[in-house]
Amino acid sequence: MRKKILISFVFIFTLFTVGILVFEYSREKQYKTDALSEKLDAYAEVANALWQKHASLEGSDYLFPPHFRLTLIDLNGKVLFDNVIAESTDMENHADRPEIQQARKHRTGSDIRTSLSTNQEYIYYAKRFGNHFVRVALPYNVQVQNLLKPDNFFLYYIIALFVIVLLIINYTSSRFGKSIEALRDFSITGEHGGNFPEDELGEIGKKIAENYTQLSENKKRLNFEREKLLQHVHSSEEGICFFAADRSVEFYNGLFIQSLNTIIDEAQSNPAVIFANPEFDRVNEFLNNHREESYFETKIEKQAKTFALRINRFETGGFEMIINDISNSEKTRILKQEMTGNIAHELRTPVAGIRACLETVLNSDLDEEQSRNFTQKAYNQSLVLSELIQDLSLLSKIEGAAQSFRVEAVNISTLLAELKHEVEPLLREKTMTMDWKLPENLTIQGNHNLLFSIFRNLTDNAIRYAGSHTAVHIQLYNEDVDYYYVSFSDTGVGIPEEQHLNRLFERFYRTSEGRTRETGGSGLGLSIVKNAVHFHKGKIVAKNRATGGLEFLFTLKKGR
Repeated sequence: MRKKILISFVFIFTLFTVGILVFEYSREKQYKTDALSEKLDAYAEVANALWQKHASLEGSDYLFPPHFRLTLIDLNGKVLFDNVIAESTDMENHADRPEIQQARKHRTGSDIRTSLSTNQEYIYYAKRFGNHFVRVALPYNVQVQNLLKPDNFFLYYIIALFVIVLLIINYTSSRFGKSIEALRDFSITGEHGGNFPEDELGEIGKKIAENYTQLSENKKRLNFEREKLLQHVHSSEEGICFFAADRSVEFYNGLFIQSLNTIIDEAQSNPAVIFANPEFDRVNEFLNNHREESYFETKIEKQAKTFALRINRFETGGFEMIINDISNSEKTRILKQEMTGNIAHELRTPVAGIRACLETVLNSDLDEEQSRNFTQKAYNQSLVLSELIQDLSLLSKIEGAAQSFRVEAVNISTLLAELKHEVEPLLREKTMTMDWKLPENLTIQGNHNLLFSIFRNLTDNAIRYAGSHTAVHIQLYNEDVDYYYVSFSDTGVGIPEEQHLNRLFERFYRTSEGRTRETGGSGLGLSIVKNAVHFHKGKIVAKNRATGGLEFLFTLKKGR
């Protein structure tokens, strides 16, 4: 173990050290190369300035280092001047030189190679200025090579550090190896009832013993939880059966057998009869032909009941089968379909009205007043349609996304003042009054818009049906620790046939056919009221007042 640890750490640290050296050497060499390039760039700038000023570089050698080579090349690669070659204009074309090609693309370029003209190795640097290149070069001799050579001090430092770390690794691995050997001997002794040594290793041994004791306790607890799980499965409202990969029955609850015997013709106590019963042919088809799929779901209708059957396949090849009686949910689905039909029916009326008015305007020769009359009717029907869609959207949001409504402190008196200001023209039109008797500090932790919709829809209902010269009264008639008890009443005609009272909050329900259409409204106002009250953890009922009129009694929870 000690050798393995030592070799592993030495290899890792060696790789790490080599990586640092390579990186540092390349970085330092690049730094020195960049420094030399900056110096050559300065020489190129000086040479270009001389060329721009005098149109000649003759006699400029004194400005540059000894053995310095200076070349002027046009954009086509023709040599215009070279301070080393006397007949520079007769030199071959330099367009293919690496440093010139780089300068053509990137404005500057460099290369280290042997000159074809002087047979001497140079470090070249070229820079493009307008319509020409200025190329400078220094002999690539020992002096320049030493200038670009990285400093060896860092190498010596890393080697020294490497040796020190190797010694530390050797010492550490030696101690760790002895600890492993001691732990191995201790584990053997511990199995035979030996005592723990009074050192770090002894502490480890004691911790192992504690973990073993805890593991035994966890095993007992796990068995206990397993028993609880089995009890939960037995008391589940779904029929559950677990099968092994070979389709043998492992465990099932009583509800599974009950549902199974409702589906099959003869009573059985063995869930395995599923695989031989024609009612479960689709189950067998899934298990036989879809071995890669892990989930299957189907419905079985039998004995005027509807059962949902689900299969979840496990990685071990086994699977669980769940049978659930969904007859009630199917009834709910049918009711929703009927509700959808009601919605379509309610939408059809305003849409048909709008279409009829528009067809009359388009297809008939009407005067301006008649055309305006039909257009107004179409507009009124569009308002009914818009209100219906808006109310349906609000109902859907309350029932399906209640968590999206913001909850805040809402003062009911302030809210009612806003409402009265909004409906004041409608009240004056019907010669109605509206008042309330509420504490000024009556505050609900709820949603402002939903609370407003409760009182607005109840007020609209009173305005439509209570009749003229009536009054709307709102009061707090009781209060306890959790709830406020609110009464909303009018002094109108009420509902003569009391069997309608329990159905007032149903969507699109009317006490008489055509009542809502005659007086306006979407037919959803009281349904919105009920759902908004439920959102605030309350309940609502409707009753006829003994002195005449309709009264709504509802509760609002103080804090949500």
